[in-house]
Amino acid sequence: MKGKIIKSTGSWYQVLEMETGRIFEARIRGKFKLIKTRLTNPLAVGDFVEFQLEQDDIAWITKIESRRNYLIRKSVNLSKEAHIIASNIDLACFIFTLKHPETSLGFLDRFLACCEAYNITPLILFNKIDVLHEEEIEIVKDVEFLYNEIGYETLEISSYSRLNLDQLQEILQDKTSVFFGHSGCGKSTLVNALQPGLNLKTSEISDTHLKGKHTTTFAQMHFWDFGGNVIDTPGVREFAMIDIEKEEVQHYFPEIFKKREQCKFHNCLHINEPKCAVIDGLETGEIQHSRYATYIKLMEEAEEAVQK
Repeated sequence: MKGKIIKSTGSWYQVLEMETGRIFEARIRGKFKLIKTRLTNPLAVGDFVEFQLEQDDIAWITKIESRRNYLIRKSVNLSKEAHIIASNIDLACFIFTLKHPETSLGFLDRFLACCEAYNITPLILFNKIDVLHEEEIEIVKDVEFLYNEIGYETLEISSYSRLNLDQLQEILQDKTSVFFGHSGCGKSTLVNALQPGLNLKTSEISDTHLKGKHTTTFAQMHFWDFGGNVIDTPGVREFAMIDIEKEEVQHYFPEIFKKREQCKFHNCLHINEPKCAVIDGLETGEIQHSRYATYIKLMEEAEEAVQK
């Protein structure tokens, strides 16, 4: 039998049987746990699998199909390991909030670099627009312009005023999407607004640290009435790229990769090389300093990974 993983709690999974639409509780055979990998979880929501039914209608997963793509985050306690957040994604939506909680540009840039690395189409959603003052809205529009210039699609939204939610529905229709962002950025509230009746648990922002409280504790796929589905994920603190060489990092920053053609040396890493077009672009404003800082940080992490 063939199915799709629609929920993962770590030890148990839910599998949607493709032909009948039945949902089974499932476990994996021990052999999957023996596969040598730097990933902490052998299965992720979005994976296509083969499974067998045994007594009490428990499904045992016997095979994982090849993934078209996936996104990963760094494991909390294992610096060399990573955890698959979701797989086989058509659209990855990053929920950016200027405040409550504040989203850093570095966090957004890591997300976009991961999308570039694993061939996933990103969409930046500027959420909670309705709670911003005029000056703050101008800041959002400046950030939006910055990423539009690079070539990324953006959309300003609000779950409460329903700003642009009809337009977002059209974008999400018939796709497997995934929502990302810090805890408290409004992922579950947005899912509830797009699909009334789901009643996903939401939580207020912590007054002490102005950070969101974790309300989604495991990844789960939900289905839209208007077609397609979304993978709701726990709040992610840091994205990761594994097995990436430092020479590859510039491939995942479109404006840097384009500018490299003007560098004097074809193998320029844009750090301190002479006649580097990327460094010149920093001075002219063609390359944003925040983006370049993330690029350098990812280069350093790739170098450290090689040395470990």
